[in-house]
Amino acid sequence: MGMRTFRPITPARRHMTMDTKEDVTKESPEKALTYFLHDKKGRNNYGRITSRFRGQGHKQLYRMIDFKRDKLDVPAKVVAVEYDPNRSSRIALLQYKDGEKRYIICPDKLAVGDMVVSGNDIEVKVGNNLPLKSIPVGTVVHNIELHPGQGGTIARTAGSFAQIMGKENGYAVLKMPSNELRMVRLECRATVGQVGNLDHENVVIGKAGRYRWMGWKPRNRAIAMNPVDHPMGGGEGKSKSGEHPRSPTGVKAKGFKTRNRKKQSSRYIMRRKKDKASGGIV
Repeated sequence: MGMRTFRPITPARRHMTMDTKEDVTKESPEKALTYFLHDKKGRNNYGRITSRFRGQGHKQLYRMIDFKRDKLDVPAKVVAVEYDPNRSSRIALLQYKDGEKRYIICPDKLAVGDMVVSGNDIEVKVGNNLPLKSIPVGTVVHNIELHPGQGGTIARTAGSFAQIMGKENGYAVLKMPSNELRMVRLECRATVGQVGNLDHENVVIGKAGRYRWMGWKPRNRAIAMNPVDHPMGGGEGKSKSGEHPRSPTGVKAKGFKTRNRKKQSSRYIMRRKKDKASGGIV
């Protein structure tokens, strides 16, 4: 992937970089695999804003991605690599032997014309999807299921991957993108390889307008608000009040535990990401 730079004719252009999309081979998406995604503007199903400062972004068509890869033992040919405005990674358009087309997350080094397949006892190569029990220790994988049959939920962003560190007692030990060590059942499926579009992390937005195109609105500081709008608002002049930082609903913003004890999966975590420097085992 190439990066485009600009002459510094304005402060916004000085450090801005842009993806040239050299690896994209098809401009328009497959019509049958898209639908219009309504902009929720940060609201939940009750119409209440749960994610603030969202909305007014560019209209987008959602591409239906096959995260489950449940079409087993049917070879597919990569017919196109496309840009997806809904995610940082590229997507690959597959055409199966029976004519069906599906989108998948495009791994690095997967090119148009390559053949991929999903199965239980197949070759371990980039783009193939297998259960963790069939993938050798040390292999780099992405689009990993957390529960069998759920579909890939782990390591789906550009450049991300997890590595299989070992297998024991029906579980695979994965080194997550955050360096966390976690146990995942061997029946869960994963795709071999690292997610492509590795240079995504080098993109410099450059100006506020590009964030507006992506649906992010300007965020105003809490202490600049009125007391009716935020617990940290109000006061004469610029005052920090000395209280612990809080959210608009009063939940402490730094260090307050919000994890649901009933839904914890701590017993599957062997080393947390916060302990990666010391290498401590939880």
